[in-house]
Amino acid sequence: MKIPQRLLLHDHTARSRPRAVRPSLGQLPILLGVGGRRPATRRPPRLLLDGKVGGGSARNRWPAVHTEPVDDRAEASEAPARDVPAPDAIVGRRREIAALRGWLRSAGGGAGRLVLCAGEAGIGKTRLARELAGMALAGGCAVAWGRCAETEGAPAFWPWRQALRSLGADPDGVLGRGEAQSPQDRFRVFEGVADAIGGIAARGGLTVVLDDIHRADEPSLLVLRHLADQVADAQLLILATFRDREPAGALARVLPDLLRSPAAVRLDLRGFDLAEVSEQLRRMTTSGTDSGTDSGTEVAASDGESTATADETEAEMTASASASATARLVLEVTAGNPLFVREIGRAVVEGTWRPEQPPRTVLDAVGARLDRVGPRCRRLVQAAAVAGRRFGIALVATMIGEPVEECLRLADEAAAHGLLDRLGAGEFQFVHVLTRDAVEASLAGPESASLHRAVATALADRFADDPAEHLADIARHWAQLAPYGAAEAEAARVWTARAADEAVRRLAHEEGARLYRAALTFGQSSTTDTDRCHLLVALGRASYLAGDLAGCLDAAARAADAARAAGRPDLLADAALVLEAAPGQDVNALAHQLCEEALARLGTATAATGTAVTGTAAATAVSEDPTSPTVALRARLLAQRAHLAFYAGEQDQLASQSAEALTLARRCADDQALTDALRARQEACPGPAGREERLALATEMLALSRRTNSARTAMWGELWRIEALVESGQLPAAAEELPGLRAAVEQVGGPVSAWHRDRATACVAQARGRYAEALAAGRRGFDRMRVIEPAPAGGAYMALTYALACHLGLGAGTGVGSGFGTGTGAGAGAGAGAGAGAGAGAGAGAGSEADSEAEAVLRQTFEPPPRFRTMAPLTRAAMFLVAGQPEAAAATYELAGPPASWSLPAFFVLPGQVYAVLTVAGLVTAGLGRSDELDGLLERLQAFRGEHASGGGVSYLGPVELALGRGALTLGRLDQAVDDLTTAAGIAGRAGAPGFVAQARYHLATALLARGAPGDRALAVAAARDANRVAQVLGMTAYTGLTSALVADLGDAGTPNGARSSGDIHLPASVGGSAAVGGSAVVGGSAVVGGPAAAELVPDPGEEMLSPREREVARLVAEGLTNRQIAARLVISERTAQNHVQHILTKLGFRARSQIAAWVVRNSRDEQRMSMPAE
Repeated sequence: MKIPQRLLLHDHTARSRPRAVRPSLGQLPILLGVGGRRPATRRPPRLLLDGKVGGGSARNRWPAVHTEPVDDRAEASEAPARDVPAPDAIVGRRREIAALRGWLRSAGGGAGRLVLCAGEAGIGKTRLARELAGMALAGGCAVAWGRCAETEGAPAFWPWRQALRSLGADPDGVLGRGEAQSPQDRFRVFEGVADAIGGIAARGGLTVVLDDIHRADEPSLLVLRHLADQVADAQLLILATFRDREPAGALARVLPDLLRSPAAVRLDLRGFDLAEVSEQLRRMTTSGTDSGTDSGTEVAASDGESTATADETEAEMTASASASATARLVLEVTAGNPLFVREIGRAVVEGTWRPEQPPRTVLDAVGARLDRVGPRCRRLVQAAAVAGRRFGIALVATMIGEPVEECLRLADEAAAHGLLDRLGAGEFQFVHVLTRDAVEASLAGPESASLHRAVATALADRFADDPAEHLADIARHWAQLAPYGAAEAEAARVWTARAADEAVRRLAHEEGARLYRAALTFGQSSTTDTDRCHLLVALGRASYLAGDLAGCLDAAARAADAARAAGRPDLLADAALVLEAAPGQDVNALAHQLCEEALARLGTATAATGTAVTGTAAATAVSEDPTSPTVALRARLLAQRAHLAFYAGEQDQLASQSAEALTLARRCADDQALTDALRARQEACPGPAGREERLALATEMLALSRRTNSARTAMWGELWRIEALVESGQLPAAAEELPGLRAAVEQVGGPVSAWHRDRATACVAQARGRYAEALAAGRRGFDRMRVIEPAPAGGAYMALTYALACHLGLGAGTGVGSGFGTGTGAGAGAGAGAGAGAGAGAGAGAGSEADSEAEAVLRQTFEPPPRFRTMAPLTRAAMFLVAGQPEAAAATYELAGPPASWSLPAFFVLPGQVYAVLTVAGLVTAGLGRSDELDGLLERLQAFRGEHASGGGVSYLGPVELALGRGALTLGRLDQAVDDLTTAAGIAGRAGAPGFVAQARYHLATALLARGAPGDRALAVAAARDANRVAQVLGMTAYTGLTSALVADLGDAGTPNGARSSGDIHLPASVGGSAAVGGSAVVGGSAVVGGPAAAELVPDPGEEMLSPREREVARLVAEGLTNRQIAARLVISERTAQNHVQHILTKLGFRARSQIAAWVVRNSRDEQRMSMPAE
């Protein structure tokens, strides 16, 4: 076995090199001075060691305790040395290795782990990590390392950049760069790393080692925190090491979150015990060969003597008897720290151990070793320590002004003294971070300053063309020089600010904020107010993007002070815009103040000339020079002020200021100002009254996105358009916009944009009766967003949950609201299209499983923003009613207060009123009174006739006439109920909302039966049959039981040819059997507009969800082909065929291949269905 280079000594000055003799453990008591007597040695035994250094072969020897000159030529005749265990081979740690082996095995089976390995410096964390890496590689598992820099100056995400690069991934492609607009934008970085790591892990397992995370930048730790929540279900083992005595700063903030991960386990390393100390010392002083000899050395005969003398044997035995005492002394000095034990063992081997003056720390031991190298070698090592633990010899050569060849020789000398390791051609590292620390501590102040200046200059010159990777390192060195003069402090400020800019571009906002704070400390007396303001504005933005609102507020206030001192209204505007889109009482108060002040100052002065302009002159100046930056700033400030009014519920201020902002933005042709103004104006046009303007704003936003090639702008334009189309009842048109939204979201990246896509997809699917798709998309979006912004995530998902529960019920098997419970995430919506009815308000009496699932939804609480103080109790009351708990619904409804006092969000006024009507109607039906209140609510809702109840693009509640009709039916106003419900069915049919057609026709049937006018029963039968068939096909489990019972009561089974299974529904062309279906009929003197036939209203579940290839695979499944046969037919792999089948099952909400076959048969034989398009 080869001896590591760091444990070999080269005497480059001696003309005749010493032959090495390694002491055995039995000799240690003598050498330590704790017992035994020195043997009367005539000639020491000689040990020859062959070792490979830096990839080349060389003769190397351990330093001799007793030496004699040996002629170099004699080496050729020596017997080859035996292989010896490496002195740094792992000692002990059986328990830890066994645990790691078990976790590695579990990870290979898909149960990943995050192992947090803690211990003091030198305890063996990295050595244990190497052992794990070896086990993983031996088992065929990929291994990636990410080492955190031991000193400041590494680029952001440094450990992840190393890990990704070692796996063949492009770190820049995964981590990305760019300008973030919200704190959530940075999550696309986290997802990028998770996708890259997870993808590699899925191909056969992956072990990732993150070494020394106590020195990691905070963004890197946040990536680890993100991965910690995903590792449990991956073939992934992450081992992160850290010093448990240094969990300060970023690690102290993140460590509790890491430990809370269900996949996390902490592994604490302690010092060696007596047996392990003895073993480590033995390995350093014996060869441990298979021969069983005590010392393991190879003894060469000399002068005819082949055996040791009797005195030597006696001395060996005496020393061996004292080995335990020796180990105890070392244990007492080192507390079992393996690195410290190794240093003492090395000192013993080198003959420099002084038992009367033992080193107090590892640093002392390393310092003593540094004193034994030559002066030129010492100078090189000290320069290298300033450069960092890992360094290139060319850089150090530049620092000390020596030729590279000479520096290589000196580096080899340092390596022979156990200070450095060679990593590759011209690359070295200190054997341990404490070694570097000890060497750097040996520098005097002037020496240190000179070396920091040299390395800063060398790095800047060498990487002048592309310094991005080295900005933080250059800044670190100038920071050390800052106390030495104004020029140095200025350089430190400039380089640190550049490093901060780069960190923010890399979306490492916490690191950027830290560096901006550091930059502000350099040269404070010489920094101008303008420069200070720029730094504070940048600090405020970085703090906001890092989610540090307190830091953002402080930086914005200080930036405003600096802007005032500089007399710069434009910079005051920048300070005000730092707080953009950060709602909150404290934030809003300061943002409002700064916006008002900046607007006032911009109205009385121009930043370009400083000339005072007031009153009409100011307006004239603005209108005459639309290209002035002041105009764009005013537009952005007004848009910001409008946003603040939106959060405060000041609708009038929002309307006027957003209009003015948009006028200025269009005039100045500034794209950022126009983007801000369009978003502000969109908020000012809520509800049906503003729908047409919102559609026009969406069109303008999409045009802006094409001009600027901005995916984010396109995303907003698509979202606004979809929301407006849903609100206007144009559901097919809204569905046609979804691909454009998906494309924009794909480019923007990140979970927040994905949440917008998912909520819009879920809303459109829910409105169109595609419940499985709505359940899956809604749950997916909720899972993405709740860890980022729980309030909007929970509010949107609760609104969708209520809308779905109205048609599916709330309880076991529905999948509705599954994310609110525990252990209910997988397969959400699997049962959405099957099962017979639990009735409206499913949950009451549905069994303990249904009760518990409903309770999981009802237990959810979200702290509502002030604008939602009324919506929160209205929503919960509505949910209680759907769950069959009218008393709880009544109590919760009371919390909203009297309707006259309600404050509904402007964009949710109509849905809020529908919630109230349906809830109070349910309370009246339950015998809990409130008929007068229902009458008043219906009167308020009359103004919205002809509209659709939707708001915010989160859910759809059908035509307003549906709520009006149900309210009228509850109050016994039967003529009005029949008219409204008939109208509602027609509107829903034209909108493409079949679930609401079924709902309206069911209630229409009950109203007709209750009225009992001539012809009403026949119309009721037609309506009931129609409602039943649509409900059965859609899987409206809240209605299927009600509609089938109603049809049975009316004397008709309700399904032709006895077909009752919702999985095999045949809808003939003539469904209703009455003129009321598919045409018009007169009911009670009113025109009953039936709308399209039911067959035309029921969507084919795979009509749009399946790709052409998937439809082809579905047809082959219907033919009875296996996956292997499908693969052969289509010339694809069997795995690909399997994936296609699984995707079809998921998209259609099916569980078995037989359901796919039935779906294909049903579509092919129903002449009224849209036929499957050919490939």
